[in-house]
Amino acid sequence: MRTLYCALLCLFLFSWKGAAQNSADCRTAIPVCADQPIMGLADGGGDIDEFDPEVIRQTGCLEKGSVSSANIENNSSWFVFRAGTAGQVGFDIEALPSGGNTNPTAEWDFAVYGPYDGTSGENFCSIIGDGSSTPIRCNYEVNNTPFTGIGVNPENGQEGAPFLVGSQNTYDEWLDVLPGEIYYIFINNFNTNFDGDPEPYMLTFTGSSVQQDQNTALDCTLRDEFLGLDITACEGDPDIVLSALNSPAGADIGTVVWSVDYEDDGTVDGTLPGTGTFGAELVVSSPNSGRYFATITTGSGTPPTVADIGGILITFYGIPELDPTNPVAILDTNLSIDPDQNNIEFNVLGDGDYEYAINGGLFQDDPQFFNVPPGLNTVVINDKNGCGTTEPIEFLVVGYPKFFTPNADGINDSWNILGIETLTDPVVFVFDRYGKLLKQLDANGGWDGTFNGRPMPATDYWFRFEYQEDDAGLLVAKTRKTHFSLKR
Repeated sequence: MRTLYCALLCLFLFSWKGAAQNSADCRTAIPVCADQPIMGLADGGGDIDEFDPEVIRQTGCLEKGSVSSANIENNSSWFVFRAGTAGQVGFDIEALPSGGNTNPTAEWDFAVYGPYDGTSGENFCSIIGDGSSTPIRCNYEVNNTPFTGIGVNPENGQEGAPFLVGSQNTYDEWLDVLPGEIYYIFINNFNTNFDGDPEPYMLTFTGSSVQQDQNTALDCTLRDEFLGLDITACEGDPDIVLSALNSPAGADIGTVVWSVDYEDDGTVDGTLPGTGTFGAELVVSSPNSGRYFATITTGSGTPPTVADIGGILITFYGIPELDPTNPVAILDTNLSIDPDQNNIEFNVLGDGDYEYAINGGLFQDDPQFFNVPPGLNTVVINDKNGCGTTEPIEFLVVGYPKFFTPNADGINDSWNILGIETLTDPVVFVFDRYGKLLKQLDANGGWDGTFNGRPMPATDYWFRFEYQEDDAGLLVAKTRKTHFSLKR
């Protein structure tokens, strides 16, 4: 990680007030710590629709609360924390009055996702949104108390219990965490105040490990990386807004200078103009991948303190695309003696996290496929970051079928080398087991299983295949002799 220079007073680490700018998108979830309550102000549903509605309705408790018409993303907030010690962690979400009201008008609910391994390189927000990762704690029930969360309701002593639709229990069971685990918290206004006005709440962490040491229960160094965890996005996604207002400098920001290393190779490519107050926000548009940094100078004039803090890597991925110069590499072909099978590998442009499925089969991470049928096949490529899935792409594997069934059902009724039309000067000779020539074939047709108009018996037949193949600019004669089966 490259060093990020921030002019921060050491005392800011102790006078941090817990105020946080809201983030309504998972990809810019705000890193938090347990040392102080967080005053949240939720405003809007964000730039990204986080959840696939066709999938998310079938998983977890989202949209399965006691009010079936509730909005899944309304004045929402995303936070992320990293456990610093093993133990029990919970939190209270307290609804606060707003807009001159004396009583809270918002009804807060939540979902917690994890635990995740921060070293895995996986796009957590993608698997949250597509339902691959379901909530481990979740509460979308009608609240008859201003509190909801994990642990014990401080207002009425109600203990957390497993989620049950219609229970109206506003608290879920404690989290038992291990050091290094990463968790995402999604907070949402369940079914009130659809006018989009900002709504306040207080987020306070609780639990035995928090009571023992607030500074270590949740790893407070994650908050120093105030730009958040690395972001994976898709080409064409809405702009990503980075904010330095979440830094431990709090309200003492004087100036912010933004810089970027587009190649993430350790060389800063230049500075970028910020927007908003103090230039404390940076708008990153697709497809400008790179590692972004903020240099903060405090307004109090105190000499700067150097903090060893890394920037944030933003990577935009596109829809998978086969390399047009060599989309399918033939590793082996059954026109060769050893191995007697068709093995291929797909070559894809880009550096996404891809998976592959051929001929309607299951997806696999490995781009190599073994024993692929000869002839015309299809492949579908999916980007596991959620950035797109191709339509079925046809590809041809030249090879011979190991059997055929000439029974006039329209399927495998004749036999020839599949893809023979793509070869140079091909010719095929078909023999019976005694070496008698039954048929000579080329690219214009196949053998129908007859000799002199009479059907041949179901058994093995032999063939000799001759063609020419380009080898470094020279045409080299190739021959293959083996057998196949006629089945009736």
